[in-house]
Amino acid sequence: MIRIVKLTMDPARSAEFEALFATRQEAIRHYPGCSHLELWKDRSHIGVYFTYSIWDGQDSLDDYRHSPLFADVWAAIKGWFTGKPEAWSLDDRTPHLP
Repeated sequence: MIRIVKLTMDPARSAEFEALFATRQEAIRHYPGCSHLELWKDRSHIGVYFTYSIWDGQDSLDDYRHSPLFADVWAAIKGWFTGKPEAWSLDDRTPHLP
């Protein structure tokens, strides 16, 4: 399952957010059920980020979202948002070659 989350931050907090993400990314990437994690930065809008992650399924994502790791990250950044986070859970339907 692919998960994309749009995070709209106070532009003054952008560097702080990127630094925090850098310190937590490996822990999130190695969380059980997560096989991939990237942080993308919008080229036109300062403070707009997207996380792109791949999970074994909804249960794995839910386990992470109820974990102390998620709670720690969320507590640190929730006051930095200038817009409501938006999230999409998607299935990859791209035909893959053997």
